[in-house]
Amino acid sequence: MSNLPTNLRYAPTHEWVKVEENNLVHVGITDFAQQELGDLVFIELPQVGRQVEAQEQCAVVESVKTASDLFSPVAGEIVAVNKAVVDVPEQVNEDPYGSWLFTVKADNLADLESLLDAADYQALIDQ
Repeated sequence: MSNLPTNLRYAPTHEWVKVEENNLVHVGITDFAQQELGDLVFIELPQVGRQVEAQEQCAVVESVKTASDLFSPVAGEIVAVNKAVVDVPEQVNEDPYGSWLFTVKADNLADLESLLDAADYQALIDQ
């Protein structure tokens, strides 16, 4: 069983989502995703100010094994990126839920209704 905080929501594409005040949505990758990828060596994040649609590919993580696209769980504007993980990608391996990657100011929080809770995400990865 992966480490799954119950206060987060999860995308089937293995991003976690934490909703903050003012429609701000922090996005990272799940513990399951970082375990599957292996040691991360490169992270490409979206540009601040970029408009994204829900489920739009907007970032990439690369590991010693493979590269994987990341998707925005909501439509909105990228308002922040975590430059620390760009400089030290292994932080995501060490603390996937403490290492957010980018923040979206959501146009509509209803986009989050399609995301999974911890139990449903666990069921997905157990398949």
